[in-house]
Amino acid sequence: LVIGGEFMEKALLGFAAALCVMAGCITGLMEGKVAIKAVESIGKNPDAASKIQSMAIIGAAISETCAIYCLLVAFLIIFILGA
Repeated sequence: LVIGGEFMEKALLGFAAALCVMAGCITGLMEGKVAIKAVESIGKNPDAASKIQSMAIIGAAISETCAIYCLLVAFLIIFILGA
């Protein structure tokens, strides 16, 4: 079976879009891990709750930009390049 031409190009574009979506999903999983560690830290040291909470929110916001960019790139690959 020889695969070439337009089919191979569309398959590679689809694979690239899937990798972008996977990167966004991994970002979401790691944000959950950060939230778990923040809650554990607040449980151990309730006096530092405000500092821990603010750092966790800032970290989640920064990592969420990565997920948004991954989603944007996936949409660009799918709709602009025509996968």
